Amino acid sequence: MNQLIMLILISLLILVHETGHFIAARLFGVRVERFGIGMPIGPSWKIFRLGKTDFWLHSFLFGGYVAFIDDDMINNDDKKEDKQEEKEIIPEDSPERYENKTIWQKLIIVSAGVIMNVVFAVVLVIFCAMWFHKLPTSNQNIYVNNFAEKATSNIQQFNIQKGDKFYKINGNEINSFYQLTFYTKNSKLFDNFAENSLVEANLKDLKRLNPNIKDELQTGDKIILPSLKEEPALDVNKDVLKGLEKYKKTGVELTKEQIELRNEIYGKKLYEVKQPISLNDLAFALSDTYKPLNMVFLRDGKEIEANGVIIQKDGLLGVMLNLEDVYVETKTPKQIIVKSVDYIYTTTTTMLYSLWQLICGKVSASDMHGVIAVVKVGGDIIASKGMLNGILLTAMISINLAIMNFLPIPALDGGHVMFLVIEKLTGKKPDKEMAEKINNFFFILLIILMLAICYNDIFALVTKKF
Repeated sequence: MNQLIMLILISLLILVHETGHFIAARLFGVRVERFGIGMPIGPSWKIFRLGKTDFWLHSFLFGGYVAFIDDDMINNDDKKEDKQEEKEIIPEDSPERYENKTIWQKLIIVSAGVIMNVVFAVVLVIFCAMWFHKLPTSNQNIYVNNFAEKATSNIQQFNIQKGDKFYKINGNEINSFYQLTFYTKNSKLFDNFAENSLVEANLKDLKRLNPNIKDELQTGDKIILPSLKEEPALDVNKDVLKGLEKYKKTGVELTKEQIELRNEIYGKKLYEVKQPISLNDLAFALSDTYKPLNMVFLRDGKEIEANGVIIQKDGLLGVMLNLEDVYVETKTPKQIIVKSVDYIYTTTTTMLYSLWQLICGKVSASDMHGVIAVVKVGGDIIASKGMLNGILLTAMISINLAIMNFLPIPALDGGHVMFLVIEKLTGKKPDKEMAEKINNFFFILLIILMLAICYNDIFALVTKKF
C-alpha cells in the first residue's frame, strides 16, 4: 500500500509538470490538441474532452506530454476518432498555433512545466512544515543499545556502554547510519587490497626473519612469518561520507592466488609452502589485513575514546543501535518560512552537486536509479518514517524532475529552450527537419538510458541493495 501511495505521488508530479505547460499555452492562446499521461506506447485510451483538448491515458505510464496543433503526435486511436468527427482546419498563420508565438512566449510555455514542479515542491515542503510542525535534517543521532552475542569486533574491550552516542570515527563526525556502516564495511579484515608501503615492510621483515630465503619459494620450504600489521586507518573526504562521490579503494588488488594464500596463512607464525610461490606473493598475502577504527563516543557530554577497533571480515561492528532522526521545529510563521527555504536550498544544492559529480565521473552510472527504485525506497520510507518523509521525498523528486528536464538536451524541455535561445541569438529558426531528427535521436537515447536505469533498479532489488 505504501509503495502504491508513492507511485500515485510520482504520477502526480508528471500531471503537475504537464499542467504547467497546458496552463501557459492556454494563457497565450495556444490550442492544446491533446494532454497525455504516459507515453503513446502500447494501448491508449481517450478519457474525456475538455473544450478543444482531448485527454489521453497511455499504458506506458512513465512520462507525459502536451501536444499542440503543430505537433505530429496523433496515434492510431486518434485517427479512428478523426474518422468519426470532422476536424477543424486551422490556418498556418493562426494565433492558436505554437509556432506563431513570440520567442519569449515560447520560452515561458516550454519552461512552465519545470516552474510548476519547483512551485509544487515548495508548496509541499511548506505544507509539511505547517502540518507536522517539523522538518527533518540530514542528520541522525546514533546510540549504542546493546552488544551482539557473537563478537564481530573488539569494541567491547573499550568500556563502551548502552546509551553512548557515536560521535567521531577517524576524525570525522558521524551523523548518519550510512556513514557508520561505510566505515565498518571498508575497514574490515580482508578487503582484497594491499598498500604498497605495507607490502614493502612485510617483504623486508620476511627477509630479516629468514636470512637464507630466496625470491622463489619451493614446496616444503618453512617460512617464519612476521606479526600481523594493521593497514593505515581509512581516510576519506566528506563527499564520500555523504554518498556524493564513489569510494575508490587504495592500494593494489590481490590476485586470486594471493587471496587463497592470504586465507591459508592467516593467524600462523610458521608457514610450510604447499606449492611454489614468489616471495612477493607472500608479502602481498600478509599485507591485506584490517584498517583500525579510531572511534569517539559521547557519554554525558564527555568524550570516550576507543582507538584501534578491529572489524572482522564480516564487516559488522557487533553493536545493536538506536537511531534517532534529527528534526527542526517549524511552529511559528518565521520558522516555517526560514526552515522550509533552508530545507529546499540544502537538498537542491546537494542534487546539483550530485549531478556534477556524475558528469565528472566521480559517481558511477551503475548508481543511477529511477522510478522503480524510488517507488520501493519511497514506500519503505513511508512505512518506517511516516507520511512526512514520503511527502518530502516527493517534493525533492519534483525538484529533481525540474533539474533533469531543464538540462540542455534535445527532446527535453531544456533542449527546446536551447533551440529558442539559438534562434534569438542568430535571428534564424533552426531547420525544422534537422531539429526534428536531432530530437528523435536524443529521444531514442533517453529511452535507452531509461531502460538501463530500470535494469539498475531491478538488479538492485534482486540483490537486495535497498
